[in-house]
Amino acid sequence: MENKPGKFITFEGPDGSGKTAQLDILVDEFIQAGYPILRTREPGGTPIGDQIRATLLDLKNTAMIDRAEALLYQAARAQLVYEIIQPHLAKGGVVISDRYADSTLAYQGYGHQNTVASLEGIINYATGGLVPDLTILLDLAPEVGLQRRMDAGGFNRLDSYDIDFHHRVRTGYLELVQADPLRWVVVNADRPFGEVQTEIRSILQNYLNNWGY
Repeated sequence: MENKPGKFITFEGPDGSGKTAQLDILVDEFIQAGYPILRTREPGGTPIGDQIRATLLDLKNTAMIDRAEALLYQAARAQLVYEIIQPHLAKGGVVISDRYADSTLAYQGYGHQNTVASLEGIINYATGGLVPDLTILLDLAPEVGLQRRMDAGGFNRLDSYDIDFHHRVRTGYLELVQADPLRWVVVNADRPFGEVQTEIRSILQNYLNNWGY
């Protein structure tokens, strides 16, 4: 495996799309099958990043402006890339991340109505230009996702933005897909959990096998 290039897979989607619950099952399954997978998440994934995550998601921090929000995400991301992601990729491993830079473009870009161009520079600086090999988007209507979040009792500061914000986020994701269709795979997340899981499992299996894992 030392001569095999590492692969970076990211999962994106609106709040309540089920990314984390799906990964809880599927990543463990693939690791048990012998795949060299390291799972991480954003924001967070490191001790420093987890402290930033707590600040970003705390409902008490409603006074946070969008520029501060975007910069805090990049700080957590920079730590994650250099401390966790890059070393595993350098060993030829597979990294699967629950959110990455596309979340910034969708939320802090489209959601807050900032241009993508205004964010690309700080994202590139934070990540050293690291782009995923594959991004899986779990897509569903914001109303459905937010209701799931409320039912689960996991509402956070970003969930509390108005519904127009969340519609812009979804639109942003779909426009990002159109701009780079070879990197993205869209999965309809407004279906029973097992159906979504079966489709994601097939996508991951095919990509990992095609890469020779």
